[in-house]
Amino acid sequence: MDSGTGRFPFPFQPYPIQEQFMEALYATLEQGKVGIFESPTGTGKSLSLICGALTWLGDHETKKREEAARLLKEEEMEEEKAAGGTASSGSAEPDWITDFVQKKAERDQVNKLKEDELRRKRREERLEMIRHNSQLKHTLKRKTEEEDDVSKLLQKTSRDAASDTGEDETQDPEDEGLIVAEYESDEESAPKNRLCDEDELDDLEEEHVMKIYYCSRTHSQLAQFVHEVQKSPFGPTVSLVNLGSRQNLCINPEVLRLGSTSLINERCIEMKKNKHDKPEKLAEGERKRRRGVVKATCPFSGVEKVMAMRDEVLVEVRDIEQLVTLGRKTHTCPYYSTRKAIPAAQLVVLPYQTLLHAGTRRASGIQLKDQVVIIDEAHNLSDTLTCIHSAEVTGAQLCRAHSQLTQYCDRYRSRLKAKNLMYIKQILFVLDGLIRTLGGKVGQNPNSQSTQSGTELLTINDYLFKAKIDNINLFKLQRYFEKSMISRKLSGFAERYEGAGVTPHTHANKENRRTEGLGRFLQTLQNKANNTVPLEDQKGEEESKPSVSSPMMLVESFLSGLTSANKDGRVVIQRQACVSQSSVRFLLLNAALHFAEVLRDCRAVIIAGGTMSPVADFKEQLLLSAGVTHERITEFSCGHVIPPENILPIVLCAGPSGQELEFTFQTRDTPTMMEETGRVLSNLCNVVPGGVVCFFPSYEYERKILEFWESSGVLQRLAAKKKIFQEPKKANQLEQVLSEYSRCIQRCSTSACGQSGALLFSVVGGKMSEGINFSDDLGRCIVMVGMPYPNIKSPELLEKMAYLDKNMPHIGGRSPGRSLVENLCMKAVNQSIGRAIRHRGDYACVVLLDRRFSRPATLQKIPDWIRTSMHTHTSFGPAFASIRKFFLEKRQKQLN
Repeated sequence: MDSGTGRFPFPFQPYPIQEQFMEALYATLEQGKVGIFESPTGTGKSLSLICGALTWLGDHETKKREEAARLLKEEEMEEEKAAGGTASSGSAEPDWITDFVQKKAERDQVNKLKEDELRRKRREERLEMIRHNSQLKHTLKRKTEEEDDVSKLLQKTSRDAASDTGEDETQDPEDEGLIVAEYESDEESAPKNRLCDEDELDDLEEEHVMKIYYCSRTHSQLAQFVHEVQKSPFGPTVSLVNLGSRQNLCINPEVLRLGSTSLINERCIEMKKNKHDKPEKLAEGERKRRRGVVKATCPFSGVEKVMAMRDEVLVEVRDIEQLVTLGRKTHTCPYYSTRKAIPAAQLVVLPYQTLLHAGTRRASGIQLKDQVVIIDEAHNLSDTLTCIHSAEVTGAQLCRAHSQLTQYCDRYRSRLKAKNLMYIKQILFVLDGLIRTLGGKVGQNPNSQSTQSGTELLTINDYLFKAKIDNINLFKLQRYFEKSMISRKLSGFAERYEGAGVTPHTHANKENRRTEGLGRFLQTLQNKANNTVPLEDQKGEEESKPSVSSPMMLVESFLSGLTSANKDGRVVIQRQACVSQSSVRFLLLNAALHFAEVLRDCRAVIIAGGTMSPVADFKEQLLLSAGVTHERITEFSCGHVIPPENILPIVLCAGPSGQELEFTFQTRDTPTMMEETGRVLSNLCNVVPGGVVCFFPSYEYERKILEFWESSGVLQRLAAKKKIFQEPKKANQLEQVLSEYSRCIQRCSTSACGQSGALLFSVVGGKMSEGINFSDDLGRCIVMVGMPYPNIKSPELLEKMAYLDKNMPHIGGRSPGRSLVENLCMKAVNQSIGRAIRHRGDYACVVLLDRRFSRPATLQKIPDWIRTSMHTHTSFGPAFASIRKFFLEKRQKQLN
């Protein structure tokens, strides 16, 4: 069904605010701006994004085709005119060189338009044929099955041939994938293609069409968005590609059996490289010695199969699970098929990290030039960018990386080229320096090396001098990491030879280490021959094994951070009792540094969320700092679809006994304040039906106040009215707690039990403050205890505040650092109170327990749709009366 205006196709009659949202979105995309869009949860934000953006994309493509048709027609008319007319010569004739250049530019433009139009028609014809031609699908399926049978037969033959020949263990063919290929620095020649993993970018790559990249935080949010697209009017026609990791999309059982992400990635790349590598010319003796060596390839990644599935991906909208099902059905790799489908796709759905990290973006084949990016759930975009590009590595991980790289170098020294050995020695030198900054030494067990506890915060340059690695070109080292993929090779090496001489740390005696490694390696071979497991390995299997994957990827991320400008980052050294527990962390201070490329390349960027308020610091630190002008930024914020009388937000400044409510760090732990908080909750539980969700500012305060309530009898009084639930410490227990909480409320509403519902204790910024739906009776009242300010004594936060005070403008005389602290607090509050009111007929009460919420500057940071209904009460009586009246009216309305 179309919308009321008929401009935006919609599955039902949209709300007026959805039409306003889509109009504003369309205008932002058309004008190529950066838009900040706020639409509360429950207002149909996802559908508005889908229908608004895809309507614009369709109109944009239509205009492009019409413009191309007009230019082609003008060219034809010019040619006819030139053929029918006669050349005139006179003094008014334009300069022939200018005329030639102008005509050539016009011809080039027309030729490109012709090629684009031809390519578009071919693509549309191919996809249309696949949509409607079931016979073709049957033929492709039969061909795929035949290829699969042939592939299985070849693999069996290869295994038989390999088993008939003995292999020299020191030249194990499986080690080929672990050895870095020959490397040449950029001063000498271009790196070889096989280092860059460019075999995936073959001649079949298409030119990228105009598209929209949609990204969100979690897999479940992306799956939900895809399902919304499927239900929308664009579902049958849009070309959507859902990107995922190898671990999520791989269907090769032999690769999946490896378990760990690093091994799956390494094995997949190795098999892909084997497929494209040309056989080497060997000498006669070498050929005889290496007879029967067969490099494994993936039977699911044949070019014809991948290209056929690419087209299947483009003709029907599928989520990750449906892509895997399709891949298993057609015996084709979904990972490479989806990557091949990116150029021709109109809508690409992907996680935050894939889009916001430049290296991951390039590896995935994503091109942002003149495209549209929509970042959803973007309330914490600055924090996400900071986390993605910050890195922490412990002393134990540094020592393990040094040990593994040393053993890797010793094992393959004879097979590594000189340039590789040079860079590996540089990495070892850098690791040595990093370990020294923690007070440790390489070659010794980090658990036995004691160090003096303390925290040290340094600029990037000061840290490089302290580690004595300021003479190392980290840019060249970073390029070597990227091109050689040494981190992945080392992970594969560590996991393959666990228990075979690859130890967690190097021993001081090098000779002992070598003999011990050789002995364990030979012992492993003996155990394999006898099909036995060493006693220590049996013991290890009973216990939970520590991760043996190489931490070199963490080191790589840390060193990448050190290439930032000196003012854009800091290094925090945290020393504990021993070196293994100590850590060094790179902290990114300027999030705009890595977002600037996205903003510069894209035609338009949409930053959307349910609660984007407050946006002032967001705009200043992430957009203006990245070079975006004020004129290019547009903001849109809409109200909720609920009527104003369905929400009752209250700022409560005092409790039932008259005690002023101000949960400062000095007063919140006092017995008086905790007792008064218990009285407030007890009164609320008397009049609020269904579920009450109470948010505390921290886990530590939640623990303290619950212990006090238990000892003072408050908890027993609360439990008499509502069953008490608490946010679990483990993420895997969250679903169970929420299910029990929901069942309890349903049971209390349908049967006459002594309790009126349930009370759920949670923490701001915890597992239940984001992404959880407390609709209807699950969240009739949200209570916010105090203001959840971040830890002001945190070195990282202090450094961030100092950076902002130095580099950002002081608006209205306010310190940008202090504003950051307040905005972090209010963003967390807005996220938590936004858990209630999830649809048009929903209603809830929001109680903010702290008089500081009543300050005008603080109230301005609460979303408009809540603030317009806000009531501030200096005493408890009137507040309690209004809450009781609110729920009585709702009950009467339901009965009528």
